[in-house]
Amino acid sequence: MANLSKYQIITRSVKETKKLGEKIGAWLTTEAVLALTGDLGSGKTSFVQGLARGLEVPNDYYITSPSYTLINEYPGRHPLAHVDLYRLEGPVDFEDIGLYDILDDNYVVAIEWADRIRQELLPDHITIKFEISSDKSRKICMSAHGVNSANLLKEIKNQL
Repeated sequence: MANLSKYQIITRSVKETKKLGEKIGAWLTTEAVLALTGDLGSGKTSFVQGLARGLEVPNDYYITSPSYTLINEYPGRHPLAHVDLYRLEGPVDFEDIGLYDILDDNYVVAIEWADRIRQELLPDHITIKFEISSDKSRKICMSAHGVNSANLLKEIKNQL
């Protein structure tokens, strides 16, 4: 699918990265797939922690990267599936890890290390690339892949 829209933002602290995720989570009104990429420590999990708050995941749920369980699910205004593919080697079989079920079930899905999935296997989604600019600053580049995600990204751009 062609890339239909792009947006870039700089965050200057972990708090700002979380706040960005929270704003996006608060604006989501339907299921979405967010494909997160970037080096270790670039802000992917911090972003998802904010996303969870914006989706109204109860505060008693601690959002941590599911490196060993692969998928953590959280209740909220929209349920959140937090996927981490860091420990997987080779191509990911969605059926083996239960990702197809989640993609069909009205979840907001945040996939860390999404570059380990062939992009054509992902449905309509937004890729969010995290780059370390300095100790605290992150360059975050978002690109939409599909019509629904292009519309969502346009809304995000208008709100920020």
